[in-house]
Amino acid sequence: MKKPTRRDARLAAANAEAPTNLKLDHSPMSDIAHALTSGRVTATALTKNYLARIEAYDRDGPALNSVRELNPDALAIAGKLDDTKPSVKRPLAGIPILLKDNIATGDKQPTTAGSLALEGARARDDATLVKLLRGAGAVILGKANLTEFANMLAIDMPAGYSSLGGQVKNPYAPTLVGDHGIPVVSPGGSSSGSAVAVAAGLCAASIGTETSGSLLYPASQNGLVTVKPTVGLISRAGIVPLSHSQDTAGPMTRTVRDAAMLLNVLAAKDPLDPVTERQKRPADYTADLATDAMKGARIGVPSDPADALNDCYYGKLPPKWVKVMTEAIKVLEDLGAVIVRASMPTLGWIGGPGTTMAVLNRNPLSRHAGTVARPSIVFLYELKRDLNLYLKDWATNTEIKSIADIVAFNEANAARALRFGQDHFLAADITRGDLSEREYKSARAMDLLSARTRGMDAYMNQHKLDAVLFAGSGGCVIAAKAGYPSVMVPGGFVSGADDKDTPDYPLGITFAGRAWSEHKLLRLAYAFEQASNMRKPAPGLPAL
Repeated sequence: MKKPTRRDARLAAANAEAPTNLKLDHSPMSDIAHALTSGRVTATALTKNYLARIEAYDRDGPALNSVRELNPDALAIAGKLDDTKPSVKRPLAGIPILLKDNIATGDKQPTTAGSLALEGARARDDATLVKLLRGAGAVILGKANLTEFANMLAIDMPAGYSSLGGQVKNPYAPTLVGDHGIPVVSPGGSSSGSAVAVAAGLCAASIGTETSGSLLYPASQNGLVTVKPTVGLISRAGIVPLSHSQDTAGPMTRTVRDAAMLLNVLAAKDPLDPVTERQKRPADYTADLATDAMKGARIGVPSDPADALNDCYYGKLPPKWVKVMTEAIKVLEDLGAVIVRASMPTLGWIGGPGTTMAVLNRNPLSRHAGTVARPSIVFLYELKRDLNLYLKDWATNTEIKSIADIVAFNEANAARALRFGQDHFLAADITRGDLSEREYKSARAMDLLSARTRGMDAYMNQHKLDAVLFAGSGGCVIAAKAGYPSVMVPGGFVSGADDKDTPDYPLGITFAGRAWSEHKLLRLAYAFEQASNMRKPAPGLPAL
């Protein structure tokens, strides 16, 4: 007989306290809250079960690698919450949540952005959103893996890879290929660890961040709901930055109601982030989530067969994506939506004079190595200024104090730190770092003109729209540059990637709208979610 291992003992201990009638791999957070309220489960038992699933599926089994580090105090925190039930004042009491590892915690957990240069670096305090989660009773379970520095270190770095954390896998299709272990099916954007952990049932919910697509893309790839909020709805204080013009945090959940529950906690004004002072929000994002919310709503589909040459959002979708979107639009019509088919103005394609910088792609593993990439000027210029401020004001337990220090560390440790290069950081480091350059100011003005004034605003005004519908994360750039919100909900399944056959994996649909319209978008997404019921748990990850 095989001798029991320490892992076997941990799993047995967790199973002994398993929540009754809860399937952790797909139970909504709202159901978990009800189970905690009714006493069917304790915070300690719940936390132990998630830790066991992380051991079984993230560290072992398919080795999804979505959790970079566990909070050593998670069980102690849960134990203190065993006698506290979720309530109006503490709606998340006892609920385990993972944070993307660019969100500062002033505890024993490092905050690294996935970088070897910041290995062991801590934060002087909790990020504002972490304080709000703790105040609501959440158990901070640990830090999720991510694309290093929110995918702004190197050109063509695979989504979900970091030099410190390694490669995150998509739970629906976890195969890696080649000598360098690149995913066949991407786990999504830089918040991939946060998304995979929720999809695999390793936590009740998670928090990710987005600058342009890093919430929406992983939510789409992993069959989740997310809200990419209006910039300023959730405080960015204490988040390792990329671009203050576009950065925001957001929830990653299994249902629309769960996302609304988290927005209730996270959306708060914060003197540490002055842009939050102009926020507008309802008293309760979960109010009026109704199955008839789609009736009479005007939904823009930016695709007009009579204007095919101006169809950048739907014109080149793969056939399987077209099928999912056709079926999703049929659901919307059946729910009473008015579908308005009209291409976006050409200026809504984004771009314009002087909005990008030419950067030579020196990534040795990129299929485009040796060509010129054109990243956003706003991203590169704001990266240096914003990251330097974070390292000065928030980072502790590290000698790294600037982006120049990171570049130097990476060059000195190239074998481990520069598998895909650091072309974006090199380009950012040559900027002044104070945003005084005229090219930066011009680029930001052009972004707002094309994405907001002549993009989303013009389109929604002309057609009197309540929301704009995009396939997957296809509309992420225009909404992100405008600073406008998007809500993603599972839309169906597709297969195939880079001409390779793959198992079925999810595809989401996105409702995007005007500033502070999160509640309206959540109501529309809820109506679609309830009518379509498209979320299916990832296979091969059964209850323990």
